[in-house]
Amino acid sequence: MQAVMAKGGVPPGRPGAFVLAEVPIPAPGPDDLLVRVAAVSVNPVDAKVHARMAAGEEKILGYDACGTVAAAGAAVSGFAPGDRVYYAGDVTRPGCDAEFHLVDARIAAKAPASLDTPAVAALPLTGITAWEALFDRLGFTADAGANAGRDILVIGGAGGVGSMAIQLAKWAGLRVVATASRPESADWCRGLGAEIVLDHRKDLPAQLQAAGLADVSAVFCTTHLETHWAAMAACLRPQGAVCCIDDPSGPLDITVFKSKCASIHWEFMFARSMWKTPDMAEQGRILARLAGLLDAGTVRPTLAAAHSGLDPAVFARAHQDQLSGRMVGKQVIVF
Repeated sequence: MQAVMAKGGVPPGRPGAFVLAEVPIPAPGPDDLLVRVAAVSVNPVDAKVHARMAAGEEKILGYDACGTVAAAGAAVSGFAPGDRVYYAGDVTRPGCDAEFHLVDARIAAKAPASLDTPAVAALPLTGITAWEALFDRLGFTADAGANAGRDILVIGGAGGVGSMAIQLAKWAGLRVVATASRPESADWCRGLGAEIVLDHRKDLPAQLQAAGLADVSAVFCTTHLETHWAAMAACLRPQGAVCCIDDPSGPLDITVFKSKCASIHWEFMFARSMWKTPDMAEQGRILARLAGLLDAGTVRPTLAAAHSGLDPAVFARAHQDQLSGRMVGKQVIVF
């Protein structure tokens, strides 16, 4: 099969950062699905893995896929060849930027029937991350309208994770305050359900108060954690909760949250598959619930751009766009 390999020591904008290689089709283990990949998405984790690769090392990236089951392992139930599936995968295994890919069936689900393949491929990683942050880490109830009277500040609302977090929080009954820095990204956030949109380049606590809110029940920070750290503490209600996904550039002073008696959580979508946790199959269930919300029209896809071709040049351009910091929604590559 053909696969696009990232090359260690070569940034995405440089020639040779990605190469096309011929590699064997992998054989599924007992718990695996062998998937013929139709489309993949690009995420910040791709750049992080690429940046940490040793010079000359080659690796298949890709942690969002939609495709068709080609074969299933002996222990797999609930899936059959021909099923269209979607998943984010496992960062400890080869990625999905290839014609065929192995994924543990427990972290996959049947794709939403109402959406085309590019729209589906944009969803798994960001959908799982937002769901786990809101409902597993911050402790909100994952049911329609169940959190009425509570509110959340989503920092980085126009990105892939923020876009899903706004919609899921709105569905769950939360009043959503989001941040954006450009008119088009602010409009995107409002269109997804944010009632208030703040400019994260300006004073967040002052803007929040000017909008009529003294503080919020929870803060979900998806980007530039160290920049917003003090503002997050100022915006948080006493006994509130914070969830972070962004890697800080240096040490942070956790004591700024002490007087608020706040709980601080990390969300790392790959933790369940990386550590083979007893509840690893929860990610398959999350994707199944998301598929239902998408098919019902309650949550809409966040696809912003689609590229075509299992081509190193296409992947290089998509990765450069991801690194620009100006992405609204998600971009997908269709094979």
